[in-house]
Amino acid sequence: MTDLHYFTADDGAKIAYRDEGAGFPVLALSGLTRSGTDFDYLAPFLPDHRLIRMDYRGRGGSDWTGAESYTVPREAADAVQLLDHLGVERAAILGTSRGGMVGMFLAATAKPRVAGLCLNDVGPELARGGLERIFDYLGRNPAPKTPQALAEKLPALMTGFANVPEGRWLEEVSRHYIATETGLKINYDPALRESFLAAFNGPEIDLWPLFDTCAGLPLALIRGANSDLLSVETATKMQARRPDMMFAQIPDRAHIPFLDEPEAVEAVRAWLGMCGGRIKNSIEK
Repeated sequence: MTDLHYFTADDGAKIAYRDEGAGFPVLALSGLTRSGTDFDYLAPFLPDHRLIRMDYRGRGGSDWTGAESYTVPREAADAVQLLDHLGVERAAILGTSRGGMVGMFLAATAKPRVAGLCLNDVGPELARGGLERIFDYLGRNPAPKTPQALAEKLPALMTGFANVPEGRWLEEVSRHYIATETGLKINYDPALRESFLAAFNGPEIDLWPLFDTCAGLPLALIRGANSDLLSVETATKMQARRPDMMFAQIPDRAHIPFLDEPEAVEAVRAWLGMCGGRIKNSIEK
């Protein structure tokens, strides 16, 4: 597993990140409760790229800074400060779920730093049912006490998934939970639940203008065919708004695809080719 490094954000928080490979930079932003390990399955398929993965504050190896700081704008600011810390002028943004929201925010507020955006099972409209499912488990330790016990339950719990690689659910448990003598613990600040609840119960916000700020950027969308968070209707609207957007639908996957599926790998590689071309052309000019 790639070593963690750290930098200090402008408010003093220690933010963890992984930085591996060389070549065109890709900033990978994970799901709501996840860490940079979200992209372990994809990493071997990007040997010619510099893969930068940030653990949001309150998750993985980063400092816990309280519910009020677990917001998309703060996470986007941390992402820009990470790029500054690494001396990266512009990167392609690959955003899984929450990471896609951060990516759209970056397109709106720091567009010169964004070479392109790939959204993994997320868009400007999120289905209520999918959000409610997240709220059911957010901030709570699982009932099964061992990694193996939880892994055995996941196939039934993760409806919409089929033909999952052997051993994958155990890998998922090892990446996103901590085994202790008293049972499995979540590897993020439980206060994330408070932040999510505030947004969940807050006023509805029209995110389509945020999506529209991606105009002019190479854009890709990956959707789990059985996703309960990103509906077919929303994906269709996104395509209508951006006819040039690359789109890949991943069979036998719900929220979220692992990104090592052949269709996902092909889409990410093709999108990165577009992003790299954009940077090369801008330099040549």
